[in-house]
Amino acid sequence: MSEELNNQNNVEPEVEAPVIAEPVTEAPVETPVAPEEPVAEPEPQTATPQPQVIVQRERGFAHYVGFALLCVLCIAFYFIPGIALTFAISLIPGISLGAIAAWTFSAIFSVIAWTIFKLKIKGIKKSFYFYIGLCVLVFILLTVIEVLTEETNVFSKIFALLCGAA
Repeated sequence: MSEELNNQNNVEPEVEAPVIAEPVTEAPVETPVAPEEPVAEPEPQTATPQPQVIVQRERGFAHYVGFALLCVLCIAFYFIPGIALTFAISLIPGISLGAIAAWTFSAIFSVIAWTIFKLKIKGIKKSFYFYIGLCVLVFILLTVIEVLTEETNVFSKIFALLCGAA
């Protein structure tokens, strides 16, 4: 125990750091200002292009079948005024049309209808819009006939006519 007391007595007191007081000046010290020099912009570092990974999913068989179906439907929609006129002609007793004749007459009648719109309406864009309006109107008319008369089966007969099964 006496050693512990001796160790406690031998502990040196901590020395405080001396404080140096600076003289306080009331006037601010002016530093000379150098005229502004244009700052040289660092040259842009040419970043090495990072390889880009483009992930592209492979399209399946259904994608291509769907695209082909949309193409066929767009063509059929464009020719629908001629198709409707050809269908009306095929309903006349004694007239039998094959698939090639039906498509040919439908195309000719549709081109004639579009030409009439083109000649009567100035501008190809405006005449195209009116022709598309005619296509929508004929489609709505065929749909109304299909719904109101259950015996006619307009769309199935048109499909049969264009496939050559009529």
